[in-house]
Amino acid sequence: MEFVNIIRKQDGAVLELNRGKVNALNHQMVKEIRTAMAQLANDEQVRGVIITGKPHYFSAGLDLIELYNYSREEISAFWQDFLGMTVDLAKFQKPLIAAISGHSPAGGAVIAITCDYRIMVQSEKYLIGLNEVAVGINITDSIFQLYQFWLGKRYAYQSLLQGRLFSPAEAMKTGLVDQLVDLDDLMPEAELKLQSLLKANDYILRDTKKVMRRQLLKSIDVDMSETIKQRVDYWMSDEARAQLKAFVTNLTTRK
Repeated sequence: MEFVNIIRKQDGAVLELNRGKVNALNHQMVKEIRTAMAQLANDEQVRGVIITGKPHYFSAGLDLIELYNYSREEISAFWQDFLGMTVDLAKFQKPLIAAISGHSPAGGAVIAITCDYRIMVQSEKYLIGLNEVAVGINITDSIFQLYQFWLGKRYAYQSLLQGRLFSPAEAMKTGLVDQLVDLDDLMPEAELKLQSLLKANDYILRDTKKVMRRQLLKSIDVDMSETIKQRVDYWMSDEARAQLKAFVTNLTTRK
């Protein structure tokens, strides 16, 4: 795989996101995450997984510069895999820890909120949260369900309407993040947390996770074909194209 690396760690594994400077998500990367997670789910030697990114960037979210140029068929396939990826991650039966190595807006935050525990680097320059409304991208019910699972319905509702991003300290207060550490301590703390969880019996651990997530999974593991069609219809509309073009132009001029 080109954009993700699997690193074995004792009886666990690290899934390292590795695409460009900011780990922006394109279709190939999303498909590789799905493939990697399927492999780790079926590997009996792997009892738990840590997902991490690069120093300063867990993931900057969707690669809108690339996605803007996708055809209708390509963007439809992308959304199918992106939303499928969120379900794959949320359904992952083994302990799943996000080691958030820096910025994690939008798609980066989506990956993080599928995890059981989130450790983030403590620096006020980093931001995390779902700012899709500010960018001009629809929020699906499945992503809202994931967000409110951690933040509570009222706070998730208000934060999504505002397209709000949080500093690590703010994210810690809301429940979006569970622990803050220095960058050098991120992976050691994530591995320590994973080993702490793995002291439990595997069957009991996975069954408990299934029980706690049963209602969540019932609400997100659904037929999304109509949701994807509506999303694609809007994505290809003149209004959305104009807004996305302005956003992409701003991104490219800042490079």
